Amino acid sequence: MQALNLPDHGVKTKQDADGARIFDPVRRRWVALTPEEWVRQHVLNYLVHQAGCPLSLLAVERKLVVNRMTRRADVVVHDRQGRPVLLVECKAPEVKVDQGTFEQAARYNTVFKVPYLMVTNGLVHFICHVDHAGGMVQFLKTLPDYEELCATAGGH
Repeated sequence: MQALNLPDHGVKTKQDADGARIFDPVRRRWVALTPEEWVRQHVLNYLVHQAGCPLSLLAVERKLVVNRMTRRADVVVHDRQGRPVLLVECKAPEVKVDQGTFEQAARYNTVFKVPYLMVTNGLVHFICHVDHAGGMVQFLKTLPDYEELCATAGGH
């Protein structure tokens, strides 16, 4: 798999009868190792090891309904009260992160109403703070740590 612009905190992979697999610590199972899953697992490790997000407060491929269609959000981070505070949309490294990617995340956010969005293909990351009340979006250079995500989200 391709090297990413994310730290490697020991993502576990193996080869078995089903092909290449990667361990998802959130779902607690081995899943097919696709380029998008490679990115998602690195993002999960980043969230836990760098941003300090508790593993138990992460959701992977969380179902949601947008315009009467079932979709799945790649990663949702919750605060200690169970409220979503960050939505992460992951793409494979070869997929360009563009306006369509942001529109997808924004559509998902009409359901979750999180204050933070992250869109990444593992090489390029975009993070923004969404002020739902003011209708403003501010792009950030880095993702705040878990405590800051929760503190800022307190009023949403």
